[in-house]
Amino acid sequence: MSDTVGTDTGLERHWKHSTEVGGADTPPPPAPAAAARRRRGRGRMRLEIALLSGPPILVFVAFVIFPVVLAAYYGFYRWQGYGAATDWVGLNNYRLIFTDPAFQQVLWHSFLILALSLVIQGPLAIFLAILLNQRIRGRTVIRILIFVPYVISEVIVGTGWSLMLQSTGAVNDLLKHIGLGSLQKDWIADPKLAIWTLMAIISWKYIGFAVILMLAGLQSIPDELFEAAQIDGASYWQMQRRITLPLLGPTIRIWAFLSIIGSLQLFDLVYIIWGQYVSGTAGTSTMAIYMVAQGRSAGNYGYGSAVAVVMFLITLVVALIYQRFVLRRDLRGAITEGVS
Repeated sequence: MSDTVGTDTGLERHWKHSTEVGGADTPPPPAPAAAARRRRGRGRMRLEIALLSGPPILVFVAFVIFPVVLAAYYGFYRWQGYGAATDWVGLNNYRLIFTDPAFQQVLWHSFLILALSLVIQGPLAIFLAILLNQRIRGRTVIRILIFVPYVISEVIVGTGWSLMLQSTGAVNDLLKHIGLGSLQKDWIADPKLAIWTLMAIISWKYIGFAVILMLAGLQSIPDELFEAAQIDGASYWQMQRRITLPLLGPTIRIWAFLSIIGSLQLFDLVYIIWGQYVSGTAGTSTMAIYMVAQGRSAGNYGYGSAVAVVMFLITLVVALIYQRFVLRRDLRGAITEGVS
């Protein structure tokens, strides 16, 4: 026994003592070499993360964070867009924004567009996705036709619709030739129709993206659930209400989030079709249109920068609220805690 103890290392003696006290299942402590290998592995993993995430982070900081900070800086000045900003006005630009009735109007228009986009596009996209998920003749062609408007440039879409919707455009001409001349309207300038004209164009343009998302969500639902429901005697609409919509919920919520952000930042279609002046009288102006009209076009880039900061903060607050109260249960499953 004395020879054995004399030849044991300190680590082995400690392990034998732990085995005698705690039982035979007590594992031996890690060797120093294994700990060193783990440290090197963690260091290599951190280096890989830095190399892979470093360039995107730099791009994000350069093209998102830095412009926002710069806009916040110029928002405290009366600045014409060239030279050094020296005419300090403090919070006067921001006070003017929230007291300007024109900004309150465009803020209302933006949230109205947001609400109408969700109400119109959401149910329509779900209906089309369920329809196109069935085995019907020509569904591939229908899917392509629905998605094509989404990939067309906004400039082309805006220019084409603005030409067709003029008082002497193709839409009124078609109504006249088919005997519906009494339905001819000023689709662009009439304040009672302009917002609905805009929603029709937006829905036609972006419904394809929503349908593709819904189709992806539908195809992830197991067919066995529908087969079991049929065996239990569930009708078609009961299966859609009890199975399809609940399991499609995460996809719907993600699409709604993207639609909300896009609605609050809407600019190009309104600017091309209505312009920065007609959009105000027609009731289709948005916060981005207001920013361009009062900033760049008016030569007051300091005020325009302040509007950009306010628009950014409004969008950020809406996004955070939506994430906190709507996306919380979806994001909870995507976060793994305790990962070393």
